Amino acid sequence: MIRAEGGGDAANRSCTEDYPLSAVPSDARQGFWPIAMVLLGFTFFSATMWGGARIGAASRFWPDLVGIIVFGSAILGVYVAGLGYVGYRSGLSTVLSARFAFGDVGSRWSDILLGLTQVGWYAWGTATITIVLARLLALDPRLEAPLMVVFGLAFCMTAYIGCRGLAALSRVSVPTMLLLIAASGSVALRDLGNGACLLPSGTAGALTFAEALTIVVGTFVAGGTQVANWTRFAGSARAAVGSTLLAFFFGNGLMVAVGAVGAAVYGLSDIVEVLAVQGLLSAGVLMLFLNIWTTQDNTIYNFSVAGCHFFRTERRRLFTFAGAAAGTLLALLGMYDWLIPYMTLLGVFIPPLGGAIMADFFIRYRGLYPAIEGAVIPRFNRQGLAAYAAGSLAALVVPGIPPANGIAVAFLVYACLVRFT
Repeated sequence: MIRAEGGGDAANRSCTEDYPLSAVPSDARQGFWPIAMVLLGFTFFSATMWGGARIGAASRFWPDLVGIIVFGSAILGVYVAGLGYVGYRSGLSTVLSARFAFGDVGSRWSDILLGLTQVGWYAWGTATITIVLARLLALDPRLEAPLMVVFGLAFCMTAYIGCRGLAALSRVSVPTMLLLIAASGSVALRDLGNGACLLPSGTAGALTFAEALTIVVGTFVAGGTQVANWTRFAGSARAAVGSTLLAFFFGNGLMVAVGAVGAAVYGLSDIVEVLAVQGLLSAGVLMLFLNIWTTQDNTIYNFSVAGCHFFRTERRRLFTFAGAAAGTLLALLGMYDWLIPYMTLLGVFIPPLGGAIMADFFIRYRGLYPAIEGAVIPRFNRQGLAAYAAGSLAALVVPGIPPANGIAVAFLVYACLVRFT
């Protein structure tokens, strides 16, 4: 057994590093809207629209598509809301909660897994904005590599500032993106004769219901697992749970729906390209920047928090730049083409982390962690690790919805191990 470090240093820790190794104090907590705006900016993302386009092409609008969006977003929203409450109640980031669930050394697996997946998403976003912008503006292909470098380094600046930087950007970007989506939707309705035949019939057998739900849940299950990185700053349970439900139920569901409608009306999956086709190129370029930037800064912020925990350092800003550099390199190496296998990997190995963390918090600790600075934590929590392994296996082999299988099995196995061992 080892004692968690940090008790003597906690009082001197700079708030500019966003408390990477300690609980967020009460005087740094915020209300509903600052947290909600950051999370909405996070979930407004192109990859979710592309997933929606895939579902929309394979599903009838009613009841299939509507049911898939509502049910899938509800699964994601409830899962993330549970983790959001853990973050609020404990004041800890996801990786600090993982220290209780998996042990001091065992939790480093979650650091590696969450860190690598987030830097992978950062790479994909960096490549996406470059490729789409070059296509929209008919730029010389030789400019793509330099632009990836510029975007890869520029988008991390708000994350470098910390939650204050994320919130400042989101206050401007989220309302703007909602207005652009509404404007595009009105034009699409006009182009379809004010809503007649909104969506064509789906392609029979192209996607099963479970496969479609996996797409809806899987696009943001990795980011959602780390929601405590933001809700630890929430000043109330209502702010934490309400903001996560707004972002991951409404925000994620809206992006799926936008992608589905764009595919049905124009044969395009991204709102950016839809705006360009509608004659709103300037609006499309603005949407492209806001859409990618608000997700990129949250993504690399997650990486920096995981990196700080892995190396037990408070130098979050250093890890922000290191992650952005690594993501930029992956973008240059072709991350844009790896999205589908990457999303499949996320859906299997990430959700069981959250299931085990929630079981550890609600069942083992009965909703109240001890102070992490003085807590005695084993090197490996075998119960948590066993539950995570069972959840990952269930996500791989049990029929149904892999992310939901992984969450449920990890939670139940951990609960049984705590109760009966």
